[in-house]
Amino acid sequence: MHSERPFTVRPATAEDASLICALLNEIDTIETGGPDTELHDVETDLAHPEVDLREDSWLAFQDGRLVAYALVWDESGGERVNTDHYVLPGHEAAAEHLFALVERRAAERARANGASRAVLHLHLNATPTTDLDMLARRGWGRVRRYHVMTRALSDADRAVPEPPAGLVLRDCADEADRRRAHALIQETFSEHFDHQPRTYEQWLYDIGGARVDWSLVWIASVGADDAAVLFSRNDRQTMAWIRNIGVRREHRGRGIAGYLLRYAFGTYAGLGRDTIGLGVDTLNKSGALRIYEAHGMGTHFAVDTWEVVLPVEPAAVCGSTPLERLDVVTEGPVA
Repeated sequence: MHSERPFTVRPATAEDASLICALLNEIDTIETGGPDTELHDVETDLAHPEVDLREDSWLAFQDGRLVAYALVWDESGGERVNTDHYVLPGHEAAAEHLFALVERRAAERARANGASRAVLHLHLNATPTTDLDMLARRGWGRVRRYHVMTRALSDADRAVPEPPAGLVLRDCADEADRRRAHALIQETFSEHFDHQPRTYEQWLYDIGGARVDWSLVWIASVGADDAAVLFSRNDRQTMAWIRNIGVRREHRGRGIAGYLLRYAFGTYAGLGRDTIGLGVDTLNKSGALRIYEAHGMGTHFAVDTWEVVLPVEPAAVCGSTPLERLDVVTEGPVA
């Protein structure tokens, strides 16, 4: 079996972006039926200011072929640490080896933040290439489910209904409105599961600010009061994408979110896109899932958040063995 053959592991470099993108698209195709990873997103991940590639990334090769990839980053400055982990089927030993490296590094980062434990989160397709029995054996468990929802667009969507009374939209061509969009997203998502506060500069990096078309980011106002924000982007090959819809609490229940959806449908239909998508937390208390379904969006696939909580030992107990010493040829999983 593949998992019994030796593999090698090394850190990623910026020059590996195309190689990693190809791996992720191969996994996308297995899990969802087609490629859905953009090279610029991989490049952004690898260049992220909160990632030290030498310590926070790993590529596993078998017979010269990239078969698994993992990355760790820390946005919380505390106990919460994020990871990405991807593996091709039949390479369970390499997958578990990378999990061991991820967990150890996450504990190190949490300890450096002064936390007493590391809480890792990982997003996986609901039917992933990852061995879920192995993941559960290592103490991971599902804590949330998201739906990636899509809707077909046509010329009929160009006819956008009238906005709710008094509602006016403006785009974010001006720097002041970009900052306002950031503030609205931070406010309206502050109570969402796993939300991590981000400064404006951090947020700009997260969204790949240089690639954002700010004419496709809209703020909705009622009189002098900014009520809502919709952040969308047109740089994915497979579909237009809505990254955020946020309505301030005092303006909810007035049809603003539905109108913003219809406005986005009309805009992207006019741009010639045939599909639009977004991701939604199925336990979102704002009723977002019902709103999207009411406007013709359906589930394309599901993504689960997996979590593991690891104790963080004092630095003197953990020792100083560098992670790279684990990156050697191996013939079996690392416990």
